[in-house]
Amino acid sequence: MSYIIENVEILYPRINQPYKFDQTAGDNGKSVPCDAFEDGAKYETKFRMNKDQAKALYVPMAEAYATAKEKSWPDKIDFPFDKQEDGSFIGKAVLKAAYGKDATAKPKQYDAKSKELPEDFKLTTGSTGNIAVTFYPYFMRDAGVSIRLRAVQVTKYLPLEAASPFSAVDGFEIEEDGNPFETAPVVKESAPEVSDEIFEDTPAPVKEPTKVVKSKKAVAPKEADKDLASIVEEWDA
Repeated sequence: MSYIIENVEILYPRINQPYKFDQTAGDNGKSVPCDAFEDGAKYETKFRMNKDQAKALYVPMAEAYATAKEKSWPDKIDFPFDKQEDGSFIGKAVLKAAYGKDATAKPKQYDAKSKELPEDFKLTTGSTGNIAVTFYPYFMRDAGVSIRLRAVQVTKYLPLEAASPFSAVDGFEIEEDGNPFETAPVVKESAPEVSDEIFEDTPAPVKEPTKVVKSKKAVAPKEADKDLASIVEEWDA
């Protein structure tokens, strides 16, 4: 049974080539590119849905299970999505890169006008799109419906940001000149209060006295000392 999951946020897509989880990569392991015939090789993407979208997807999944159900199978499928604290739901679509000796066809990727994207197009997490899938009901240790990835249509692409190959260390840092018009001057909390009194009855500027030449010894003018003040945010839980 085929189905199109519409207008969802794409999360951690690995579609441009097969990937497998490598426990030795990174601190806790991570998915790395691999050959289609390696153990665990697959294409996959997670996707975020709101409650209405999750319910709309759950119904055809349950119908597909009911149609394929054998007598020994449980009556209902296990809950297929991960509910998040914000009320959204995370689903996953997966396609094994090979079955036996036969490699599977890589999922196609299309733009909003349904034009096929290049083979090496790398979809980014946070982008928005539609996901074409096929349902495969199963019963092993648990009862469920596998969501197999067929194709993705990218309706909103989030550009890929180049990551630095380095980690942060102590040392040289570039100093950026801020735009003086972007923010208002910041007044420090420790600034003393300025009384209006200092602006009242301001004495007239003291003029430097003119020297008077006398026949006898000149008298040096007296200097006045002045102090200056400084102004400083399961479905219904």
